Amino acid sequence: MRITSKGQVTIPVEIRELAGLLPNTEVEFKFDGEVVFIVKAQHGKGSTRCSRLVAQLRGKGDVALSTDEIMALTRGE
Repeated sequence: MRITSKGQVTIPVEIRELAGLLPNTEVEFKFDGEVVFIVKAQHGKGSTRCSRLVAQLRGKGDVALSTDEIMALTRGE
């Protein structure tokens, strides 16, 4: 197996299937000083990149606008 100039490597289909690494599965890399491990990311069940982003941004807004005011701004009114 060879790493590309972009740092990419293809995980053989047999290993992906055995490990349950489906398309869009989040993974993490671990390094113990000698060996590199690839493991499924340990996010909450049902957690997606989008839901983690929304959770991170929740409560950060500092402008109190009504839905009508937001829609008027969106429409350029």
